Amino acid sequence: MILSGKEIEKKLGKEIIIEPFDDKQLNPNSYNLRLHHELLVYSDPVLDMKLDNEAETLLIPPEGLVLQPHTLYLGRTVEYTRTDGYVPMLEGRSSIGRLGLFVHVTAGFGDVGFAGYWTLEMFCVSPIRVYPNVEVCQIYYHRIEGEYQRYVSGKYQNNKGIQPSLLFQDFCSKKN
Repeated sequence: MILSGKEIEKKLGKEIIIEPFDDKQLNPNSYNLRLHHELLVYSDPVLDMKLDNEAETLLIPPEGLVLQPHTLYLGRTVEYTRTDGYVPMLEGRSSIGRLGLFVHVTAGFGDVGFAGYWTLEMFCVSPIRVYPNVEVCQIYYHRIEGEYQRYVSGKYQNNKGIQPSLLFQDFCSKKN
C-alpha cells in the first residue's frame, strides 16, 4: 500500500523524516525532491566495477548547466530523508521525463531504514539545461508487512553527498 500525501505529512518527524520539508512540494501520494547544485561525472570513459573510478565535480550555476547525451551525471537531492517501517521509492517527475531527462536510471528502490541524500543517476536523450533546486523527482512510501531488518549498510547509509558507485568494495571484501 502506498501512503497518501496526507499520511506522509502525519508521519513526519516520526517514521518519516524529510529535511528541509516544504508543504508546497507535497503531492496527493508523494513528495517532490529537488536537485542539488553539484553533479559528479566519471573521468574515465571506461568504468571498471573492481575500481574506485575517478569523478570530477561540476557545479550547476543559477543560470543552469546544459547536460549532454551519452554522459552519466550523478546528482543528489537537496533533501535528506530517513524512514522506518516504510520502503521509500523514487520516481522521476513526468514533466522532467517528457523533456528526455531520466533522473534514476536503475536505483529508485530504497531499503527500509535508509537515511541520507538520494543519489540520482541522470541521463538525457538530448541536450537539456538543468537548474539547481528544481523539483526533479518524487519520493513515495510503501508500507512493509512482517518482520524486517533495517538497512544498515556502511556503503551508502548516512551519506553526506553524491555517492559514486562503491561496488569495488564488494570485490575487496571477497576472498578469491
